[in-house]
Amino acid sequence: MRKLIYFISLLMVPTTFYAQDRITGLNFATRSEVIAQHGMVCTSQPLATQAGLDILKSGGNAVDAAIAANAVLGLVEPTGNGMGGDLFAIVWDAKTKKLYGLNASGHSPYDLSLDHFKKNGYKKIPSLGPLPVSVPGCVDGWFELNKRFGSLPMSQIFTPAIRYARDGFPVSELVAYYWERNAQVLKQFPGFEEIFMPAGKTPGKGEIFSNPYLAGTLELIAQKGREAFYKGEIAQKIVNYVREQGGFLGMRDFLDHTSEWVEPVSASYRGYDVWELPPNGQGTAVLEMLNIMENFDVASMGFGSAAYMHLFIEATKLAFEDRAKYYADPDFNDFPLHRLISKEYGKERAALINMEKAAKSYPAGELEQGNTIYLTTADQEGNMVSLIQSNYRGMGSGMTPGKLGFILQDRGELFSLDPGHMNVYAPHKRPFHTIIPAFITKEGQPFMSFGVMGGSMQPQGHVQVICNLIDFGMNIQEAGDAPRMRHDGGSEPTGEKMTDGGIVCIESGFDYQTIRDLISKGHTVQFSKDGYGGYQAIRWDSKNKVYYGASESRKDGQAAGY
Repeated sequence: MRKLIYFISLLMVPTTFYAQDRITGLNFATRSEVIAQHGMVCTSQPLATQAGLDILKSGGNAVDAAIAANAVLGLVEPTGNGMGGDLFAIVWDAKTKKLYGLNASGHSPYDLSLDHFKKNGYKKIPSLGPLPVSVPGCVDGWFELNKRFGSLPMSQIFTPAIRYARDGFPVSELVAYYWERNAQVLKQFPGFEEIFMPAGKTPGKGEIFSNPYLAGTLELIAQKGREAFYKGEIAQKIVNYVREQGGFLGMRDFLDHTSEWVEPVSASYRGYDVWELPPNGQGTAVLEMLNIMENFDVASMGFGSAAYMHLFIEATKLAFEDRAKYYADPDFNDFPLHRLISKEYGKERAALINMEKAAKSYPAGELEQGNTIYLTTADQEGNMVSLIQSNYRGMGSGMTPGKLGFILQDRGELFSLDPGHMNVYAPHKRPFHTIIPAFITKEGQPFMSFGVMGGSMQPQGHVQVICNLIDFGMNIQEAGDAPRMRHDGGSEPTGEKMTDGGIVCIESGFDYQTIRDLISKGHTVQFSKDGYGGYQAIRWDSKNKVYYGASESRKDGQAAGY
């Protein structure tokens, strides 16, 4: 009874009471921004951030630092990424003053057909085991980035990751938590326990963990290049393992793998240009949501208001209907992407929103057809990198091949088994992808590199961060610290349909009256303790010639500069 009375009394205390110890007056702000002149690295793990900084200080550039940090993250945060996964990146090149996009996602196996799933009674592709495994694109992505923009040899870039893999590192709190949760289901697969549960259990917070197998794999790639992974013994070990487990990856899948340089796509939002990568990723959902929301005076609604939250939720529903219908490998489909992210289309979709009532469902637009890590880096030359990399579902498929030290991704789970769907499974096809890096420019100059990891939360997180910055005037640290909402239960590219309006999940920090107002509009609202992503950002201040860095408190991360 006392606890209930205390909880009710807390709800009755004015919000300003909590904000008095924050100079900005925002009660959710955790710390100030990090500011530096010569470079900045922001990742979800301090050891990875420091590895990236060391590369910058030794003469490397932002791309070199991003690769080094990502390699370390594959070791120290195996719950979200690793060499067995895919990679996407957006690079601002200071020399050409242009953005470049890299799609380093892998294809499905040549030898696995849609008929196999149908004949064996599958209603959807499994989450774990050999069937959802696609070719890992991460390593090729590293080498593509280094070849085009890097300044240091890969052997030097991999040095921090190799050292930590051999000597060990202390496991951080959140990683220990998610590691143990993943292991409960993944330990059934051969190889997992040997590498990730060496003492018969997962490492706890502060315990030293080493991965000598991963160190050996990294050393081999450092010596022999990407060919060691895609044409040599590493590929053969992966193929042998997957085939032994009943999977279909073959050497041809590895030999034919290439990353693809793509043109980032953009939409303007109140004077800022927001950049994402085109499908097979979901980044264009961000642009569609912003085009919808630009038809409303978001700033006057105020952060955390029922009007703003309702508008955001409905915009998410609308964009995700199009995401479910159209987003797929463009090599297998043809549709007018630029129509989907146009201002005219955004206005048409915005007209469907009733600001007083939540929709139970929306139609997709009619177009004529023809657990993850995020990091960002910047250097003293003005180059900036927005990079995201993942295994999917935390540690991935559970497939842990041949003493290589990493787990293979399960991105193939995101294919549909509906023959009429754009994202239907086919051999040598890239699945719909959730991981998306982002970038913002203003008047043709870099403004901010940022991302929010976390499945379907990613486009929702991008839009909330952008609104926090542009509509509500927050700095980049506050924009990430602010409480978030997430809409679940919408239509998905795997074939699921939204029929009941879905569920609005919210973090603590929103006013109780606002929650009541959302419920009165017809939303189903629930509190959820996780699933809101992990944000990192770097902003360039062109006036003072300094970088601002941010890393949020939902992860173990760090923003640091020099």
